[in-house]
Amino acid sequence: MFSSAGLLLAFLSTSIGIAGAVWGVLSVGSTPRRIVPFSGGLLMGIAAFGVLPELAEEHGWTAGLAGMGAGVLLLWVVGRYFYPVCPSCSQTHDHEHCATALHGFALPLVIATSIHAFLDGLGIVAAQQENSHGLAVTVVAGVVLHKVPEGVALGIMLRAAVGSRLSALGWACVAEGTTFFGALFESFITGRLGLDWVSIALGLAGGSFLYLGFHAVHGEWRRYGIPAFMPALTGAAGAAAIQQTVRVFFH
Repeated sequence: MFSSAGLLLAFLSTSIGIAGAVWGVLSVGSTPRRIVPFSGGLLMGIAAFGVLPELAEEHGWTAGLAGMGAGVLLLWVVGRYFYPVCPSCSQTHDHEHCATALHGFALPLVIATSIHAFLDGLGIVAAQQENSHGLAVTVVAGVVLHKVPEGVALGIMLRAAVGSRLSALGWACVAEGTTFFGALFESFITGRLGLDWVSIALGLAGGSFLYLGFHAVHGEWRRYGIPAFMPALTGAAGAAAIQQTVRVFFH
């Protein structure tokens, strides 16, 4: 059961991520400061006010929390034992001073980011196949906005990790391209296994949003202190407002 709208939106999100990476590779600038905590707050708001209530309504709060917990656990394992899954969320790297060569970091960085991007695509299409229009809108908004700082940070770090801009661009396209493959995978699996798979996909995606959102905000808080919380709170409130507005409009 292929979702043409979901695939189109996943392609848009992929393109934005690649465009951000191109910006990062070709420039020596830093990740846009305010959009990092804003997009992190938006992702956490989507998970808390959109994905979790949707899962709880269909399967109960215990199953909903367990599904999102699985998504958090998956990215925690990757981030803890392999490499941070989101470049813009990394607490161990200063993206504003990326002159230091990161030799040997390209492959784990690409693998970890690819897992994160794959779940983004999974979530976009899964949200389109739910009955909640508000959830579909907020998931796409959150993913697209988070792709901007993610792509820029990925491009900067890859430029420092490999020998040429062309190689960095190629690796960035591979990593961000998995967003679209995640969308294709979700569409294909749902067609084979039915709508029960949608809830599993949403749980994994929602958990990843929660994990990534928290780390984006926490990383900015460690760098800039209290001022990082205002954009984060604005993002979370925006997710709740979009969810409620669209729900009222369509119902």
